[in-house]
Amino acid sequence: MDSTPRRKSGLNLPSGMNETSLRLETFSSSSSFRGVTCISSPRAISSLSSPSKTSSCSDRFIPCRSSSRLQTFGLIEKGSPVKEGGNEAYARLLKSELFGSDFGSFSSPAGGQGGLGSPSKNMLRFKTDHSGPNSPYSPSILGHDSGISSESSTTPKPQRKVPKTPHKVLDAPSLQDDFYLNLVDWSSQNVLAVGLGTCVYLWTASNSKVTRLCDLGPNDSVCSVQWTRERSYISIGTHLGQVQVWDGTQCKRVRTMGGHQTRTSVLAWNSRTLASGSRDRNILQHDLRVSSDHVSKLIGHKSEVCGLKWSHDDRELASGGNDNQLLVWNQHSQLPVLTLTEHTAAVKAIAWSPHQSGLLASGGGTADRCVRFWNTTNGHQLNHVDTGSQVCNLAWSKNVNELVSTHGYSQNQIMVWKYPSLSKVATLVGHSMRVLYLAMSPDGQTIVTGAGDETLRFWNVFPSVKTQTPVKDTGLWSLGRTQIR
Repeated sequence: MDSTPRRKSGLNLPSGMNETSLRLETFSSSSSFRGVTCISSPRAISSLSSPSKTSSCSDRFIPCRSSSRLQTFGLIEKGSPVKEGGNEAYARLLKSELFGSDFGSFSSPAGGQGGLGSPSKNMLRFKTDHSGPNSPYSPSILGHDSGISSESSTTPKPQRKVPKTPHKVLDAPSLQDDFYLNLVDWSSQNVLAVGLGTCVYLWTASNSKVTRLCDLGPNDSVCSVQWTRERSYISIGTHLGQVQVWDGTQCKRVRTMGGHQTRTSVLAWNSRTLASGSRDRNILQHDLRVSSDHVSKLIGHKSEVCGLKWSHDDRELASGGNDNQLLVWNQHSQLPVLTLTEHTAAVKAIAWSPHQSGLLASGGGTADRCVRFWNTTNGHQLNHVDTGSQVCNLAWSKNVNELVSTHGYSQNQIMVWKYPSLSKVATLVGHSMRVLYLAMSPDGQTIVTGAGDETLRFWNVFPSVKTQTPVKDTGLWSLGRTQIR
């Protein structure tokens, strides 16, 4: 008798065992395992042994590994990317010899092959596909049992929805279509001031009451309005170059100051003083506590001053002009500490960040169309974005790190931006002419925009500080169109 064990169906038979004593039963691919049954003895003998060694009997049952779904639990090691090229044929041959010729049909559950069918990717959640880059804190480094879910870390945060239509529209007859003027401002007392022709009107947001503050007469007109930060005083710049200060509560003029040779197109209060910019290219500093019209004069622009904003800490004053320059001043010098000339058009839109000291945003006119961000500590430009339209105004939200810009030629749109990513949160349209005027409500949630189409439109664009969700309309803010005078 030949002492060499016979091979049948990939099994090595021990010496002395007749092949008729074994029956090899192969189930269909839909079964969960394959078995070898011994019918000549009550004790099952099954062994995978080398032909050169004498096999021993055992009562241990060894199932076929091709049906054990090892891939579901991530127990099958993936080949190294370095070895997948040249050793791929050898790896397939080795697996076939070790695990059976049909093992390869179950090795790729995503391919839909094999009688067992493709197991669900969510089965027991032991096996997770980590397709993102490895980091020191990623689940692929810590292991599958680290308790960190890759799905929660990669799920994008839903973007905040901004209403696309204004919730209120006011008619504003005689609202001028002049890029260089600043005719709308919202006070900390929730009162909106609008310059219409020769008059200034006050609109109280809490009850929609309209009050005419003043009338400059037939020989003058309103060019700019600006509320004080805390009190109910409002300053008015006129076409004749005057600066008037009024008590908005009593509708009484407090003071009139001269010094400019022509129209005063922009005003800016800090905690103690008032700065005014004019077509005469000068910036004057006014102090109501002294009797003189102005306490200092800042000379640096070569054309009309149309943008003016104090920083939130009152240390720096930014000014923009029709000479395409953005200048930064401090309280200790009458010469600019920074002269920024990257804009290629008039700079009217200026806004200081309330979230980061020394961060300044500025916008250029039709030939420039860019919003630029500056570090005023060193004068470096941090970033810029081409908006595609003339930039008329900028305002930074105090509730979230976002800002809003209004535009003129050619799209007349309103845009909300995230900072520092500069991704667009929303684009709002509604005005038929350049959106030249912009002001923000005291709670920082609502903006009002004005244009040469003689309308004021109110938009809910920013969330509140606590809820981080858009404010809902109330009865006082019901959708409608009314007249401001």
